[in-house]
Amino acid sequence: MSDYYQLLNDLDTGSSYGSSSSVASLTGTAAGAGIWLIIAAILAVIGGILVYFLFVRSKNEPKGKFGKWLKDFLAFKVMWIEPILKVVYYIATIFVILYSFTYFGMFNIMGGMALLMWLLTIILGPIIVRILYEMTMMFIMIWHNTRDIAENTKKK
Repeated sequence: MSDYYQLLNDLDTGSSYGSSSSVASLTGTAAGAGIWLIIAAILAVIGGILVYFLFVRSKNEPKGKFGKWLKDFLAFKVMWIEPILKVVYYIATIFVILYSFTYFGMFNIMGGMALLMWLLTIILGPIIVRILYEMTMMFIMIWHNTRDIAENTKKK
C-alpha cells in the first residue's frame, strides 16, 4: 500500500513523473486489483451457490422469526421495492414542485416565458412523475396478482 502513496506523492510533486518506479508501482497496483477481482468473483459464485442451497432451497423450516424472515427475504418472497418506490415518488414530486420555483429567478431574463415554464413545471411535473410511478407499480401489481393466483391454484 505504501507504493500507492509513493506514486501519488510522485505524481503530486512531479518529481519522478513517468519514472520506471512509478510505472512499475502503478502496474503492480493494477495487477493486484485484477487478481483480487478474480478472487472476489470466485468467492461470490461459491457464496451465492451456498446461500441458494443452504437457505433458499432447503426443505427445513427455519426456527425463529428472524430465520423465517431471512429465508423469505433470500427467496424474494419479501419485496422492498414497493415502499422504496413510494418514498422515491414523494421525493421526486416534492423536488419537481420546489424546482419549478427556479423559474421565478429567471423572470428578469426570460420574461413571460419564465411564468409559462413555472406553470408547466408545477402542473405537468407532478403528473409526469405520477404516471412514471404508476407504470412502475404495475409491474409490482402484476407480481402480486401472479403470486396470489399461484397460491390459490396450489390449494385446489
